[in-house]
Order: sequence, then structure tokens, then C-alpha cells
Amino acid sequence: MAAIAESEAGAANIFSTAALPKVARGKGSYVWDTDGKQYVDGSGGPSVYCLGHGNEDVNQAIKDQLDQIASHHRFTFTSDALETLQAMVAKQCGSGLKEMVFVTGGSEAVESCLKIALQYHAAMGQKTRRRFIARQRSWHGNTLGALSVSGFAQRREPFEGAMMEASFVSPANVYRPPAGIAPQDIPQYCAAELEREILRQGPENVAAFIFEPVVGAAGGAVPAPEGYAKAMRAVCDKYGVLMIADEVMCGAGRTGYWRALEEDGVEPDIMSVAKGLGAGYVPLGVAIYHERLKGPIVEAYGDLLTAHTFTGHTLACAAGVAVQQVVERDGLLERVRTKGPQFMDALRREIGQHAHIGDIRGRGYFVGVEFVADQETKEPFAADKTIFAKIKQRGLENGLICYPVGGNVDGERGDIAILSPAYNATDAELDEIVDKFAQTCRDVLP
Repeated sequence: MAAIAESEAGAANIFSTAALPKVARGKGSYVWDTDGKQYVDGSGGPSVYCLGHGNEDVNQAIKDQLDQIASHHRFTFTSDALETLQAMVAKQCGSGLKEMVFVTGGSEAVESCLKIALQYHAAMGQKTRRRFIARQRSWHGNTLGALSVSGFAQRREPFEGAMMEASFVSPANVYRPPAGIAPQDIPQYCAAELEREILRQGPENVAAFIFEPVVGAAGGAVPAPEGYAKAMRAVCDKYGVLMIADEVMCGAGRTGYWRALEEDGVEPDIMSVAKGLGAGYVPLGVAIYHERLKGPIVEAYGDLLTAHTFTGHTLACAAGVAVQQVVERDGLLERVRTKGPQFMDALRREIGQHAHIGDIRGRGYFVGVEFVADQETKEPFAADKTIFAKIKQRGLENGLICYPVGGNVDGERGDIAILSPAYNATDAELDEIVDKFAQTCRDVLP
């Protein structure tokens, strides 16, 4: 296995639940705790609540479905909610991405994507294609399969030795390109690196390449540079390797496009979507795959061999239908495409010149801010300063919810915060997020 060259000493745990406030209620872009303190939700939690909280249309759809039936086993009945959501997702994806299985979250969606790739190759008589290639500084989920293809050493370390083997190639980060590589040369460099790794493994052994079109927690809203996705797609096609796009975090409209890769002009073979699909009202995710993969799978096995008790859960699908109807009805993808650059520009005006702000990047309403000890050299803060954790805590004190993560540079050092507001946040709410985040940065950074 190619090593994940990251150190873990002193890394703070973003999953810590010590001394958290207790949530009481939420409405729109605001959340209140049991002490009555109000917070503006600047990140939609972990980039989930794309319609904010307490949306009346979604709540009513959930209540209406509960009045009929909460759910039934997917392999006994289909449902209107399931079939409607499947049609909506297929329409948004376009082209051949028409087949799908609905699950209960992002990790499960990624796990299903991996299994679809393996089952397809097995159906094609290529049972040696068992290996996956992923990227350093990536995060695909907490199940063992998804964790196996995640280049996030801090979260992998306790489980090393129990995961399936995978190999890792370089991230595609314009702010932190591979050593000696100019930003404009990243696509060519990374494509050549992927080809070398496929040849090293043997093309007959590689099932798929998996990547996030815009990296979420592991990098801090890092968009793939122009031309990258097309270059990687070409290498995959050359060797019969499937391309899996993990859009759990960046998909379903977060970047202003329902498929984040649409902006890159690339269609994957398989993709995962979750967070913005159901907006956090009911746990929901989906693994989507190209219709050309279905024929061989059905012929060899009868159907997909990835399903769980709550696959196609009726209530979850009904919530997803309502969320997607609101997004379409209110023109929220267009709003994100239009307002996203303005939101990022406002952040740059407020804090871009601060000596410890290294980079402000992203797409749409998916924005990452990277903190550095030295703006000129891009040197990150020492890990023991836990800047990201202090940003989170000070933000809560200032009435702001953001999504900070540590270790984004080398697994130990590197502090970022993600801002990912609700698609329907008002202009005033966006301004409030910017103001409170800027104040938080000024409070924490030396």
C-alpha cells in the first residue's frame, strides 16, 4: 500500500463532543440552544442543512408521508416517493447516470459505489480488478470501505491494519501544488501520476479511481483546477478504470450545479450524493451509476448486491422529494451560482489581507478559509496551537456555527474552516455570517 505521508501527533479531534451547548430548536439559518442563545448557521452543520432548519414545505411532506406509511422493505414494495425521487435525480444528472440505490447517508453511499464498481468488473469477467486508487487529503466516509480510500490519516490511524488496501496519488490543490509543480501544470502532472500508479498496480488489477471534485473536510473546499477532471477521466478510460466522483459534500447544488463535475464538463461512471439531497431532515444518500453498467450486473447477478434494511426508505425519499422540489421551485441553484462569488468576495474584503489568512477558495456556497502562520511562505501553524478548534469555539461564543478541521496540510498541521450556508439564506444572513466569521478570525488569530 502506498503510504499516507502524514503525522498524527498532537492532532485535535473535531469529533469531540465535550462541553457542547444543547440544541433546542432551529428556524431558517438560525439555531437556538437551551439557554436561549442564538447562532447563525454559517456552515449548515457539516454542509448538510441546505434549506436551513424547520422548512415548512419539507416538514409537511414528512408529516403527510407518516400519515400514510413510514416505510416498507424496498424488496417487497416500491413507492411513489422512491420513484419520484429517482426520476428527479436522473433528470438532474442527465445523460447516462440513471441507475441508483438510495441509502441512509454519505458513508453508505460511498460504500455502495465501491461495491458497484467491484460487482461490475466481476460481471465482466475481470475479477482481478479489486484495487482502488484515491487521493491524499481526501475523505470518503467512516465505514471501513470508505475509510480505506480516504487519505485522512488522523481519522484512519485507529483502524490501520483492518482496512482493504488502496493506493493514493497527489491532491489537486492550486494553493499547495505538488513540490516543484506550477499550479497550471497540476492537471498534466496528476494525470501522469495516476497513469504511473495504474501501471504499477497493473491495469488488470485496478477497479476504480475515486475523488472529490471539490474536497470537503480533508482539504477545506478545494476545487479541482481547470482541466484536471478531464485529464483524469482520459487516463481512466485508457485503462478501463472506472471513475467514481464522491459528491456527498459538494453535490446536490452546493457548488451551484446539481453535479459538481458538471462545471468541469466530466461525467463519472459512478457517483455518491448525500448531504444536500435530503438537507438533513431525514438521513438520506444515494449511489448513482451509469446505465451501461447495469446490463452486465443484472445478467450476471440479477441485481445489485448492495442493499440494507433501510435502502429506499419511504419517509427519507419523501423528504428528499420535498427538498428537491423547493430547490427547483425557488431557483436555488441559480442563486448559489450568482451569490457564491459575491459571498467569497465579501470574505476576501473582510479578512483576505489579514496576515494569517492563507487562502480563501471554493465554489458556490462551499468556501474554505485556510489559516497560516506565515502568509508569504504558507507555513501552517504548529499543531499544538489547535487554531481550528479555537475558531470553532470562538465562533460559537460569537453566535456563529462554522465547520473547522485540522491537519489539512500534512495530517498534523494545517487549519481550515468551511462556510457553507443554506442555499436560501437571505442577503442579510450572508452578511451576518461574513461579519461574525471575520470577527472570530480577528479574535483568534495573533
